Amino acid sequence: MADFPLLARIPTLWLQITVVGVWLGIVLAIAGAVSRFANSDPEIVRKIVHIGTGNVILFAWLLNIPAWVGIGASVLAGATTLLSYRLPILPGINSIGRKSLGTFFYAVSIGVLVAWFWAVQKPYFAALGILIMTWGDGLAALIGQRYGKHVYTVGGVKKSWEGSLTMAVVSYIVSSAILIAVQGNTWLTWLVAFVVALVATGLEAFSWYGIDNLSVPIASAGLGFLLTQLL
Repeated sequence: MADFPLLARIPTLWLQITVVGVWLGIVLAIAGAVSRFANSDPEIVRKIVHIGTGNVILFAWLLNIPAWVGIGASVLAGATTLLSYRLPILPGINSIGRKSLGTFFYAVSIGVLVAWFWAVQKPYFAALGILIMTWGDGLAALIGQRYGKHVYTVGGVKKSWEGSLTMAVVSYIVSSAILIAVQGNTWLTWLVAFVVALVATGLEAFSWYGIDNLSVPIASAGLGFLLTQLL
């Protein structure tokens, strides 16, 4: 086994993939159950999938899953979502009432961030970017649609101040939690988290064709990384 390091890694790799697979199965089962038995708004089902699948980045980071696995999964997911715009493969996920490539951009952003931050051995920045999009955008959409009373428009896309505030608060919590976990509780941690949250919230407002699913995670992760290097 010492002469064949790849073989030595196979059991661990399969365990990692199994954990991720089980998690995704649970998420899809919950989404299916909610859709079938609760007569829920389709947007709620979409956000269950959006938030649930996004948390896979935590498994990738904490279980030290190889970069090629994450990149490969991103390519496969991106190809599937592109195909689904032509064929009814993911109708419940892509049917949002407007033209959007958000699901595709979501997959691309995961692949880009895994390739970037696994290469520099700082996978937690990839987790920061994806989880801001996962939880921040996901909850902002739900809160905005249900409780948003103060509406504003950016490029023809309606947003609410309630939704944007949710995005800002959740982004700050996510950024702070991850940075404190890996860098400690310092003034720099809180400052970087604050700046990242503001930028993420601003970018989330510009959501033409779902481009925020690409711009928010990449900019959030990149900005967090840059600020911690400079300050």
